[in-house]
Amino acid sequence: MSDPESKRVMLTIADGYRRVAERTEARQPKKRMDGISFGPAALKAIGAAFEATWRDIANNFRNEATEIETARLKLATALLSIATDESRNIEVLKRAALQRMALYYRGR
Repeated sequence: MSDPESKRVMLTIADGYRRVAERTEARQPKKRMDGISFGPAALKAIGAAFEATWRDIANNFRNEATEIETARLKLATALLSIATDESRNIEVLKRAALQRMALYYRGR
């Protein structure tokens, strides 16, 4: 678009649709992870990895509640998808979760 005002309006509309899509995605039930169970030590490591990873990446997301909620959900899903009951190494969990999240955001 050559008209700056028209371009601004269209970008605002597009951003609104993006936010609606993110909210919808965040509310949809995730595919159930059948058969997954973690013992106390693994849960402690997964929780610590989540908190440490979020501290590292939180500034990459706008200070918008929906975007932050969606990113935290993606991080939790990434961690749960790569963790096992033997998971204890927080740094290994962090790296694997970040790689999984990067695949998601690259595909957008």
